[in-house]
Amino acid sequence: MNRTYWVAGAVLIAVAALGYWFFFLRSGPITNYPSSGTDIIAFGDSLIAGQGATSGHDFVSILSQDIGQPIVNLGVAGNTTADGLARLNQLDQYHPKVVILLLGGNDYLQHDDIDTTFTNLASIIQNIQSRGAVVLLLGVRGGVLDDHFASRYEDLAKTYHTAYVSDVLSGLLGHQDLMSDEVHPNDAGYALIANRIEPVLKPLLQ
Repeated sequence: MNRTYWVAGAVLIAVAALGYWFFFLRSGPITNYPSSGTDIIAFGDSLIAGQGATSGHDFVSILSQDIGQPIVNLGVAGNTTADGLARLNQLDQYHPKVVILLLGGNDYLQHDDIDTTFTNLASIIQNIQSRGAVVLLLGVRGGVLDDHFASRYEDLAKTYHTAYVSDVLSGLLGHQDLMSDEVHPNDAGYALIANRIEPVLKPLLQ
């Protein structure tokens, strides 16, 4: 029995050490971590809003249930990075601790200039960080055959020292059992997205 507890303890220590390495050593300390804010906010487009999910089964709601804390959902369907930049004043009524940021997909669908897209995202990140919050940046794919967005999201994460989850729709697109339409997941798809984000989000709440 003692050996069982010892092994379990060793595993927990190893997991904690791995988490420390991932968040703080891979690309330097996360900006504003630990944040003194109080609100967890999800800011973005229809994927944040949960389009395609039944009530309570979007990934923001699932994450809220899993972490046992409310998450303010500021997702607006159809938003581009320019739209997100224009409505950052919505954050004024909160004291953000962590902001989950997901924008860029509509820029791709509308064939917006890629440099403008990522300049807008950089401005959004800087604005959020100026409020004392940690940014958890979520990536989406920018291209069917070649992903023109992946390296740009990674550059943003490294430059501004955000937490980061790459291409949240990876493995979902084209799978009818996981999608409600061509670009929006169903309940099962959103559950997979939540599972990808939760291990990155939880350490930011410590």
